[in-house]
Amino acid sequence: MFAVFRTGGKQFRAEPGATLLIPSLDAEPGSTVTFDDVLLASSEGEEVAVGTPTVDGASVTAEVIAHDRTKKITVFKRKRRKGYRRKQGHRQGFTVVRVADIVR
Repeated sequence: MFAVFRTGGKQFRAEPGATLLIPSLDAEPGSTVTFDDVLLASSEGEEVAVGTPTVDGASVTAEVIAHDRTKKITVFKRKRRKGYRRKQGHRQGFTVVRVADIVR
């Protein structure tokens, strides 16, 4: 059984028990979140349901494990012969979730 759902402008493939790193959510660690924007769903022995654009009645339930930030990247801008230089760093936040159940 698996499903493809959308959150934070990205798509993720979920299976029960899988751990996913998704864009940051406003949820406390230990709480449960439900994703209703399911684009594709499949269950054991049944055909795949493809949404137009979403599958009606399908949802993915997950438990929030933790919040963290990725490795720091350096953004450096420069224009030749002009003396223009800008250095900036960035760390993107993410949420770790464990998929508990997929309802179709």
